[in-house]
Amino acid sequence: MYAAFYQLREKPFSILPDPDLIYWGKMHTMAFTMLEFGVMNNAGFTVITGEIGSGKTTLVRHLLKKISPQITIGLISNSPQGRQELLQWILMSLNQPFDGEYPLLFKRLQDYLYGQFANGRRTILIIDEAQNLEPEALEHLRMISNINADKFQILQLILVGQPQLRDLLLAPQLHQFAQRISSDFHLRPLDDREVASYIAFRLEAVGSPRPLFTREACALIASASGGIPRMINVLCDTALVYGFADDLKLISD
Repeated sequence: MYAAFYQLREKPFSILPDPDLIYWGKMHTMAFTMLEFGVMNNAGFTVITGEIGSGKTTLVRHLLKKISPQITIGLISNSPQGRQELLQWILMSLNQPFDGEYPLLFKRLQDYLYGQFANGRRTILIIDEAQNLEPEALEHLRMISNINADKFQILQLILVGQPQLRDLLLAPQLHQFAQRISSDFHLRPLDDREVASYIAFRLEAVGSPRPLFTREACALIASASGGIPRMINVLCDTALVYGFADDLKLISD
């Protein structure tokens, strides 16, 4: 609606995860470095946390674009509970049959992982929204991670979730799980200066020939959004809609 008015190729502030529009500020650069570190160093568990809308899923999508074709990825974006349901979702994410009782499911997963390893392939399981997993499911993930081939870790796990995941992993019953975490990073909100840079980056990425937000407007958006990228996108998108309606070439306070 407003893209042509502001001479943009497309809307710059969509709330959908877009790995092509990641703002590589300090936080997101460090978070992605930790993800890459976990993958390259064959870490047993990698944990990335952050507030809703902080860009965690976008980083995962970027990782999926860059990852080696020699690595098999299973992605789970919901929160299975109980050991059998968890195994079923893991097998489903790896495009394997997921019917049957627990012993059969476990044997099927074990055989699959050994087969991948024998063929020179690695397997990584990514669980998004992992803060909703119950302690029993997390403990079972630890048990599944014991499937290995001598000194080789043939299944890596990446858990992505909201800050509650960090609190959950501090529970006494998950002490052994916490000891398996090799790479851990909490994605903090952008500060005021980064918010202004983020807005400028998103506009430049879609071809804006000039700044569309004043410094004062960026400061207001930073305050109202708390530095959360998704909220910045919502506020900027709404501001441009109203700016278009009022024939404003520049969004001010």
